Amino acid sequence: MKLANKIAIVTGGGRGIGNGCALELARNGADIVLNDRPGSPDLAAAAEEIRALGRRCEAVEANALSREGCEQLLAAALASFGRVDILISNPACSVRGDFLDFDPKIFEDVIQGTLTAGFHMSQLVARHMVERGGGGKMVFISSVHANRPFGRSSAYNAAKAGLNHLMRTIAAELVRKKINVNAIEPGWIDTPGERATFGDEMIAREEKKLPWERIGQPSDIGKAAAFLCSEDADYITGTILRVDGGFVLRDSMVEALVTDPNRRD
Repeated sequence: MKLANKIAIVTGGGRGIGNGCALELARNGADIVLNDRPGSPDLAAAAEEIRALGRRCEAVEANALSREGCEQLLAAALASFGRVDILISNPACSVRGDFLDFDPKIFEDVIQGTLTAGFHMSQLVARHMVERGGGGKMVFISSVHANRPFGRSSAYNAAKAGLNHLMRTIAAELVRKKINVNAIEPGWIDTPGERATFGDEMIAREEKKLPWERIGQPSDIGKAAAFLCSEDADYITGTILRVDGGFVLRDSMVEALVTDPNRRD
């Protein structure tokens, strides 16, 4: 129970990666302020799953993509628990499309929902942590898209790259306050959004081609988040932890480079 008596806000926690993080933090002893968008069909059930682990959970419907929604979320957390020790910043808005035809308004929405929203929530929580003293932990959920120019994802790629640099800058400014600020870069993770985009059949076929021979699970990201939020990671800040089962190494694997396994150069 490395996170016993800690209070964690998890944005976008109704399903997918956010839910995986919330569950793993709860399994490690944290009480959770679980956020999802207004009208979320997933939030209530996700909160009950956390409570079934014996942890307290406050479910908060708020638009964490906006400043007002982030303020509402933090106020609800403080009203319920009095403090925040951990933030898992997981807002995201991903829309794929060809660059030449990409709608400028949608581009701005993706940047707002993925990068700017991360600024809003982290700034508000950081102000609280500094004011009360005692440090804290903040983890941004980034993506391998931050470093690889995946086609048809210009806005999302740019937003995640910006998020990484935002995280490093925040870490540099808060290091004297003993607030650990890090990011996780998931690879291909099995979420409802990925299922809707690619379909079960394609995922079942393509995941066997991955270096780890399976698609990642939200719990894989959650376990990394729980580590970064624990005292085991006390000396880690300003770092990006890639959790991808070797996804970005696919083109560097020996079998991808050498067609004849007996060849000697």
